[in-house]
Amino acid sequence: MGIDRQGLKESLDSLAAAEPRIAAALARAGYPEPRISPRGYQTLLRAIVGQQVSIKAAASMWAKLTAAIGDPPDPERLLAASDEALRAAGLSRQKAGYARSLAEEVISGRLDFERLPEDDEEAIAHLVRVKGIGRWTAEIYLLFAEGRRDIWPAGDLAVQIETGVIMGLDGRPSEKQVRALADAWRPHRGALAVFAWHHRRLGMERPEDQAPV
Repeated sequence: MGIDRQGLKESLDSLAAAEPRIAAALARAGYPEPRISPRGYQTLLRAIVGQQVSIKAAASMWAKLTAAIGDPPDPERLLAASDEALRAAGLSRQKAGYARSLAEEVISGRLDFERLPEDDEEAIAHLVRVKGIGRWTAEIYLLFAEGRRDIWPAGDLAVQIETGVIMGLDGRPSEKQVRALADAWRPHRGALAVFAWHHRRLGMERPEDQAPV
């Protein structure tokens, strides 16, 4: 499961004690709520369904898909579903292919959610071997479904923007800059990512002496 409320607080308190700008942002925005997803096939399939569509569209597609193959979804029923049934649920040909690939990996045992490598980079590499699963999706899964505390999705646009806001930078830092900046925040980077999304949702403003994003 994802990082719980106490884990988020402990990590953010440690970061705030070491970095005054994080402490100031935490004072402005408060602690985030935990973001927890179930471990396993369902969470990754939902990520595939939601790729490159709005939250509303993803919810509609998910409701249609689970009505067709069960809720929680069953990988064997997904493989048995016709292309027409998956299209009726709103899945493009590409997404249907990704969903089938994930189901095959799970059924074959090549993807065992109970035996992912303990090393975060090795776990990411294991997940991205599945067709349709990129680094960002793998990182989000490990953060929200497994609660790995040091996952840092530096390629996420909101994380980049809010890291710049929190740290008082001019403009949005690049993925490379965000990765380098966050080295000092190990092993609490996952909590800071959750906080960055929280900070952005609240529409927190930069201090007055900072340039707008």
